[in-house]
Amino acid sequence: MIKQTDVHVGGFVNAPRVHTAMTAGLEKRLLVWMAGRTPAFITPDHLTVVGLGSLLCAGAAYALASADARSLWLVNFFLVLNWLGDSLDGTLARVRNQQRPRYGFYVDHIADTFGALALMAGLGFSGYVHWPVAAGMLVCFYALSIETYLATYTLGRFHLSHGGLGPTEIRILLAVGNAAAYINPYSAIAGGRHLLFDVAGVLAIAAMASMVLAAAVSHAAALYCEETRYR
Repeated sequence: MIKQTDVHVGGFVNAPRVHTAMTAGLEKRLLVWMAGRTPAFITPDHLTVVGLGSLLCAGAAYALASADARSLWLVNFFLVLNWLGDSLDGTLARVRNQQRPRYGFYVDHIADTFGALALMAGLGFSGYVHWPVAAGMLVCFYALSIETYLATYTLGRFHLSHGGLGPTEIRILLAVGNAAAYINPYSAIAGGRHLLFDVAGVLAIAAMASMVLAAAVSHAAALYCEETRYR
């Protein structure tokens, strides 16, 4: 629910969105098409609730997978539902010209915060990943989110993706991982037998940590240059 124009509302700068993920172009066209055909009684707030609720349910389904692997398919269903709610709410608000920049920015991202916690907690309870790896992914996600929010406030640009990956790509990778784990939850590497999600999780931690460090250095340098130029 974030408008793309740069508007000051009560001191809040509504930063333009920078979205360079691999699926961004196709996704935008699809969401605009869907928004134009969404029934009038469905509001952006309804979709935001669907987005958060589906992540909470996905976390619960992960926990259930410890007893029944078929629950991994239920996780994938809720990931699709989360994409629908989390991605369409802002597009619907823009198409209907019902933007609420401050409210939308806050609610969308606090919902993501709680949703990520539920998802990683559920994954930790699933037995398909060790708790330290699940916790590491959550910490790195939060660090990347914090860096993004700080950059939005200080640089006036809201980056929705990093390294060609955005929320949609992450959902796709997670869904593929769930399907692979359902078939075989283990991966053989260098003669060892490891949980597939442990291997993927360590790679995700390394990737997110690299993104945070690269963005932090780049943005700090940009701010330093901008603010020393006018001394």
